[in-house]
This record gives sequence, structure tokens and C-alpha cells, in this order.
Amino acid sequence: MGQNLNRMVDQVAKEKGIQREVLVEALESALVSAARKKYGIKADLEAQFSDESGEVEVFLFKDVVENVEDESIEIDLDTARRELDPDAEIGDQLGVKMDTEGFGRIAAQTAKQVIIQKVKDAERENTYTDYKDRKADIVTGMVQRFEKRNIIVNLGRAEAILPYSEQIPRENYRQGDRIRAIILDVRRTQKDPQIILSRSNPAFLVKLFEQEVPEIAEGIVRIMCAAREPGQRAKIGVRSSDADVDPVGACVGMKGSRVQSVVQELRGEKIDIIPWNDDAAHFVCNALQPAEISKVIIDQDSATMEVIVADDQLSLAIGKRGQNVRLAAKLTGWKIDVRSESKEEKITGESFERLLAVEGMDEETATILFDNGYRNPEDIARATLPELTSFIGITEEKAAALVSGAFNYLANPPREVETDEQALGEQYEEAPEPEDDESLAHGGEDNESGLTPAEGEDQDAEESDVDEDQDIEEKDGTAEAMAQGAADEPVESGVTV
Repeated sequence: MGQNLNRMVDQVAKEKGIQREVLVEALESALVSAARKKYGIKADLEAQFSDESGEVEVFLFKDVVENVEDESIEIDLDTARRELDPDAEIGDQLGVKMDTEGFGRIAAQTAKQVIIQKVKDAERENTYTDYKDRKADIVTGMVQRFEKRNIIVNLGRAEAILPYSEQIPRENYRQGDRIRAIILDVRRTQKDPQIILSRSNPAFLVKLFEQEVPEIAEGIVRIMCAAREPGQRAKIGVRSSDADVDPVGACVGMKGSRVQSVVQELRGEKIDIIPWNDDAAHFVCNALQPAEISKVIIDQDSATMEVIVADDQLSLAIGKRGQNVRLAAKLTGWKIDVRSESKEEKITGESFERLLAVEGMDEETATILFDNGYRNPEDIARATLPELTSFIGITEEKAAALVSGAFNYLANPPREVETDEQALGEQYEEAPEPEDDESLAHGGEDNESGLTPAEGEDQDAEESDVDEDQDIEEKDGTAEAMAQGAADEPVESGVTV
């Protein structure tokens, strides 16, 4: 029996991947629990596993006393010296070996439950230990079942969950399908450890490239950043520590073989590989490729960049539904505002006119301030005198006058010039239309407008001209809307590999 127990312990330890000491401890705890069922909770019990005999021995410890009050925990001195230890003294504690075969069916069932529970606890701890240090590693498993919209993946010795939020949109799996994903997190729970997988995280894309590109695994090429819209498009920024190694070419591979492996794993997701640049403006320009950038205005305080492109490059820079500029912003960490050159010229002209409207401002001074980032009266009002006097041609008196003029401008902004349409509208309100044609024909009696027939004909002609002008404006508005719609049409951008 002893040898059989030794073999069983070794076999279970090998199959379950549990240390032998853990199983031995489980056996000892199980027999102590079984003995406690028979002798009660007051009994002082201890179990020891003998490697030589392969048996678990259970001992009941009793105190040596003169007068026995509780036989389950006490023994008199004469009995102790006669049966256990001839040298026993009052106050000693002696262990009595128990017969495990007499524990009974209930005690045996208790021992079985304890062993099963201990083995499960050990398996859970092993699973958590094995996977807690494997975060961000790619694992391969089989689709085992579906729980709501989550996928339960069998990893062999453990189960993992691929939440719906971490799946690539429009991906479909069936039971038994092979699946690859990255370990996003490992959590302890009351039951088994929860291993959370992800296929939509940018780290999954990075790990796929590390497996496919030897230069990345060797550290020659580094992926500095990555941004994804899972299932649609992704961008990665790469750099090389070796001047002889092209980071983009290394990731693409011969005839695109390396990047195509990644694209196939991601079910056709388009990938833009962007060369990294330490200069933020240069890197943003790279990230917005293939659009050609005319100018970049950087605001360090708000981490914002205004990117100016030619009118015919605007839709290319923005991309389909804003995808290109959105991914570029995620990749670079900057807020990016893309504008066309025509709109920028209009905004610049309006800002310069407002700057010229400040009291004490001349065109030369306005040009100097505008070129140095002072684009409106608000900037002048916030400026300090030392800042303004640092520019050539601005004295302290002139700087003070400009600040004062800026405050006056903001307190009493000039009234905007009325447009021709507004003036015509006021003219129409002052001269209401006649009630009918008959009143105009009679010339004076029923004509409430006070106009002569000739004047009425002139008024009609003016209104007809205004109507034609409004028709022309409506057509221009329609043409502008059609042009805007054409600009919003989906345009593929970026170097898609």
C-alpha cells in the first residue's frame, strides 16, 4: 500500500504539474480532517507522511496528568509510562499513533474532498504563476465555447477569455477554430485565474511584427509607437539604430512578405509603416503621408499642431471619414488641425485686419508682431511690455500704447460693416410692398406706399435684381455644398502595405 501511495503521488504530481510537497501536504491535511471527524475538534492531531514506508501516520497528542478529566486529550501518568514512554512525567505531551483504517466512511469522504480541493487550489496557483509574467505575450489556443459575445479560448492547461471589446470587428469564429491573441491581463478571482486576451490592442500588432521581423527581435529596428482602428487601418512608427538598415524596408520584407503575414493575421487590416523622427513636426508630416504638407504651426502649450495643406491635398490628409488624421494624432500624441491654404489665407487676412484695427498700430509693426505669433488683439492684451519691446522698432511708450489700444479694442469692438444684402433687407423693411397691382395703377388714391407709378416700376426693377442676386447666391451655395461633399468623399490615404 505504501509503495502504491508513493507512485500515485508521483503520477498525480506529473500529470497536474503540481509539486510533490503540495500533494503530500494535501494528504496530511485530509487525514487530519478525517481524524477530527472521529475524535472531535478539541483533539490535538498531527499527520506525517513517511517517504520510506509510503504511509501517512496520524498522531493524537495527549497531556500527561494525575487525574484524567477528558480521555480524548489527557492520559494518566501510569498509563503513559506503561504504554508510551517509561520516562514520561506530569505535564509532558505524548503522541499516540491512530489506526487510520478505523476512521469510517464519512471520515474517508471528508479526506477525499479535502484532497480534491487542495489539488484544485494548487492548479489555480500554478496557472496564475505561469501566466502572470507572460503579459504582452502572444498565445495560441482553440475556440472552446461562446459566452454571450465573449469567446472562451482553451490554451491547453488553462482557459482564457477574449472579450467582445477586445475582438476585431466583423471577425467570426466557430468552435474548434485556431486563434492567436495577446495576453492583456491576468487576474485572481474566487474561482480560476482569469486570463484576458486581446486582438484589437496595438500591442498585438507590435508583437506580430517582432515575430515576423528578425531585425526587431535583435533590437536593430524598434517600433516606437503604434495606433490602430482594428480591422480597418493601423500606423506604426519605426526607427533603426544602424544607419545601414532601412527600418521601413526591414518591416516590409522582400516583396512585402513580412508585412503581408501580419496583414493576413489581422484579416486584411491596412498597415502604414512610418519612419520615426525626433522632430515632432517632421514626424507629423510623415504620419500624414501621402498628403504633401505646406506648413506646420506648433503650439507647445496646448500640444496642438495646425497643418496647412494645398486645397487638392485636404481630403487626402484627412482621409476616409477622418481616419488618416485621427490615426496620425493617436500615433504622434499631438492634436492635429488640418486646414487648406485658401482657408488659412482667409483666417490670416481677417486676423491681420483685426491687428491693424488696434489703436496705435501701423502696418510694419503689425507685420512684425504677426510673424512672431501675435495674431489678434487678445494676444497683444496678454503680452507684457518687455515682450513687446524685444522686437525691433517698438519702444516702451509704443508698447504701452499698443497694450492700451488692444484693451480698448476688446472693450469696444468696432461694428462690422454691413453687407449689401443686409442693407437691401433694411430698405425692403422701410418700403413695404403694395397690396395689389390696382393701387399702383391708380397712382395716388389707394397707394399706401406713397410711390408714383413710375417709382413703383423702378422699385419692382430693383426687387427683380435683388431676386436674381439671391438666385445666384443660392446657386453658388449649392456649388459650394457640392464641392464640400466631394471633399468628404472617402479617399484612401497613407502608404498601405
